[in-house]
Amino acid sequence: MPDFAFAFLDCEFGGLDPELHDITEIGVIVTDYGLKEGAEREWKVIPRPERVTAEAAAIFNYEPEVWKAEGVGIRQALTEVTELLPKGRVVVPAGQNVRMDVMFLQRAYQKCGIPYPFDYHVIDLATLFYAWSLVEGETLPALSLRQAATTAGLMKGSVAHRALADARLTLETFRYYVGRLAPRPLPDEPSS
Repeated sequence: MPDFAFAFLDCEFGGLDPELHDITEIGVIVTDYGLKEGAEREWKVIPRPERVTAEAAAIFNYEPEVWKAEGVGIRQALTEVTELLPKGRVVVPAGQNVRMDVMFLQRAYQKCGIPYPFDYHVIDLATLFYAWSLVEGETLPALSLRQAATTAGLMKGSVAHRALADARLTLETFRYYVGRLAPRPLPDEPSS
């Protein structure tokens, strides 16, 4: 399937409701079908202050002065995201709980009147992590990126949420689990 490319992405938000909260950060790593990396980029997106909750600000270390100095408007960020993506390819969004990112991005693209550049399919690390747990006979305490990466031995302790760092950790964790899904019977499936 050479026409496919993947955008491992992560967004930070001012809260969990796309109608009430703004995107505050976008990180994207573009790969080909075999997960070979191409372009990558991160944007701080200047949100409306009333659309960032105190809880969300604490999670990704939001400082309004820093975002104002280093950030861009949402229209510029989305335009640059689109320009980063390979032309003539079907670009599938990939990430951890990527439906949340897609929901915010679709809304933002629509509000800005910019065509949405991603395919309707998604590749989600949580699903892969769950599938791995079934094959291994493991019980998971959570389906989070932190849990998947910790179980893979790729991180220890807590790390502040940052969009590009989380996109990178997702891609590395995704590679780890893909490499461990060798075909074999499920634990409760009889061998033939």
